[in-house]
Amino acid sequence: MAEHADEVDRIVDAWERERPDLDFAPLQVLSRVDRLSKHLDRARRGAFGRSELQLWEFDVLSALRRAGAPYRLSPKALLTQTLVSSGTMTNRIDRLVERGLVERQTDPNDGRGILVRMTPQGLTRVDAAITRLVDAEAELLRTLPANEQTRLAGLLRKLSLDFD
Repeated sequence: MAEHADEVDRIVDAWERERPDLDFAPLQVLSRVDRLSKHLDRARRGAFGRSELQLWEFDVLSALRRAGAPYRLSPKALLTQTLVSSGTMTNRIDRLVERGLVERQTDPNDGRGILVRMTPQGLTRVDAAITRLVDAEAELLRTLPANEQTRLAGLLRKLSLDFD
């Protein structure tokens, strides 16, 4: 077992003892990714909660924020960026309108089209949430020097390209 063993090492060691016929190398990577994902989920929920946002609200507002001023997109563009169904997006927009975080506007380039525009309140909330998120995620990575974070990001990018 490694000098600085973690729970995954203990689990894999036990499996290797019980099932020496299997290669448990994937568990060494993906079990750790799964465990880290749980910590990341908690960090994100905390960051968004302090900004009084749900995860899905942050997804929509951050898509609008990344679009740049005047922070508006078509519902179709929001669908593409958030990977939800049309019905789900309509429901989300309705709920964000009720909270005063977005508003619907007629598309100035197409009188029949609708755009979703973030309100100043939405902008304040999403900016606070992203600041808290970056701080929380930096804390999760604090034990890795910058060069190792860059290397890890590259490896994870390479792994994720087949899934995006």
